[in-house]
Amino acid sequence: MTAQKIRTVIIGASGYTGGDFMRLAVPHENIELTGLVANTHAGKPVADVFPHLRMANLPDMVKSDDINWDEVDAAICGLPHGTAQDIISTLPKSVKVIDMSADFRLRDTKTYSEWYGRSHDHEELYSEVAYGLTEHNRDDIRKARIIACPGCYPTAVLMAMLPLVKSEIVETESMILNAVSGVSGAGRGLKQNTLFCETGEGFSPYAIGNHRHTPEIEQEINKAAGEGDLQVTFTPHLVPMSRGELISCYLTLKAGQTISDARATMEKAYNDEAFIHIAPEGVVPGTQHVRGSNHCLIGLFEGRVENQLIVISTIDNLVKGSAGQALQNFNLAFGIEEQTGLEQLPLFP
Repeated sequence: MTAQKIRTVIIGASGYTGGDFMRLAVPHENIELTGLVANTHAGKPVADVFPHLRMANLPDMVKSDDINWDEVDAAICGLPHGTAQDIISTLPKSVKVIDMSADFRLRDTKTYSEWYGRSHDHEELYSEVAYGLTEHNRDDIRKARIIACPGCYPTAVLMAMLPLVKSEIVETESMILNAVSGVSGAGRGLKQNTLFCETGEGFSPYAIGNHRHTPEIEQEINKAAGEGDLQVTFTPHLVPMSRGELISCYLTLKAGQTISDARATMEKAYNDEAFIHIAPEGVVPGTQHVRGSNHCLIGLFEGRVENQLIVISTIDNLVKGSAGQALQNFNLAFGIEEQTGLEQLPLFP
């Protein structure tokens, strides 16, 4: 029996997330990559943009206008925020969209404008959108035409915190989140702060108090808590590695709750999940434990301060934090076994 082939176009195919989706999609038995859109690289073979994909039989990169969208089933969007909404709004309703940009993650368009510096001009599409945190929103994802994949930081944070917030294990008044990410999280464009001499042999925070993933994290935590005004302290840091992400969440257990209760809650929440794992007691998660994979590893630890709970969550920012989660959502949207194309284990060393 021939596997169903879903005609798929990647928009923004020359970026890191587009390239990683290509890597994952090539062996996927249900995906036929019929178009790779990268306007600035139009006309180039994939090997000129991504030499590591030379061995794959992929079409040359083209402009969006060169695609016959009536012959496309799915669009994977890896464009920057702002650009994505304008392109997505022009696509036929017959095309399912898996969007890796930030343009449809925030349900409040005023919040989007405040944090992303431009208006959201396509609010009419929101009725077709589902937030793509796969393990926590499967039913909506299956029904949606546009799936807004979460940011990499929110993915790692929310996997660590949502079960604890929903179960009312932790206080929600004071939530402190420290995060580190590899340089690929900044995208493939040329920026001074991501040059080797600027990033190598260093470790530095950035966007202190105003990182754009903050309102997305708060949106989902408020939804889980049934609140409307909960806030978090979120500080990201840049580390000199290509890929990988680790979050340290400093939380306070509610009166009468223990770390054993927190661990039991997390284990119950993710017991049947293929990609989310609670580390055994005493095992400290590290980015090297998930590199190149769609897995998320979470550890729980007792803090020195009374009732303090420290939760460590690590993912590969380009896989579970982006292209891998996009593929997981793609599989859900088209009724394919969720793990298809994502079976690869982490790379080590």
